[in-house]
Amino acid sequence: MKQNSKTAFYFAIDREEKSPSLCVDFAQNKAFDFGTGKSYDVISIVQQLSKCSVSDALQYLEKFNTSIQSTQTSILETSKNYEILEVKEIEHLALAEYLKSRKIHDQKHLVKEVHYQMKGKNYFGIGFYNNSGGVEIRNKYSKICLGKKDVTLLKNPKKEKNEVCVFEGFFDFLTYLNLPNVQFSNSDFLILNSTAMFFKVEKQLAQYDKIVLFLDNDLSGSILTEKIVDKYENVEDCSILYEDFKDLNEWGCANRIID
Repeated sequence: MKQNSKTAFYFAIDREEKSPSLCVDFAQNKAFDFGTGKSYDVISIVQQLSKCSVSDALQYLEKFNTSIQSTQTSILETSKNYEILEVKEIEHLALAEYLKSRKIHDQKHLVKEVHYQMKGKNYFGIGFYNNSGGVEIRNKYSKICLGKKDVTLLKNPKKEKNEVCVFEGFFDFLTYLNLPNVQFSNSDFLILNSTAMFFKVEKQLAQYDKIVLFLDNDLSGSILTEKIVDKYENVEDCSILYEDFKDLNEWGCANRIID
């Protein structure tokens, strides 16, 4: 088991494995299995372990005098209603300044300015599309996904090598494009948009001759890096480049790789 104050990793509850892949979020009382892509709450974990119904699981949990109201609510909770109002090139001064503060303004042509409405209120942010048409939204104050969560796989038509570079978020990918000589890269680019999306590309990654990792230097990033290194033949972990920083973008900002 690997643990910090917010999350912990345990071995899967439905199979044997060498590295723990079940991530438990203490704040939300939820768990995610990186190996299968399954999400669990307290009730579904009891169901899985005891092979019982929801009502039996609730009855079992009541013995511990634990409030399960929030867990029951999460079962019934549906995705938030939203409407995309406008998608255009980056024009808003606040978004342009935010991209500059993250040292990725030169890559603004790869993202969009997205205006949307949620619960009757209007918002806007920097948008990056995934392979299912969902939009990863970022601004100074929020980090959400509109629509279906998925990875973004960008194929390089000029590639000469069967290689893929893997990033956790699109800010890291945009930072990578600022690195010297990156224009000569022969790689495809895979942006996970969350380490929880790894299960969607687990088989696809096996088709590459080389996998180059630029994952975050946090618990989930380290666990996934370890999992990929163990699973595939030719993997290069580049996190040593920014070992004193949370991620590649934070390193890029601190080292002023661009003006």
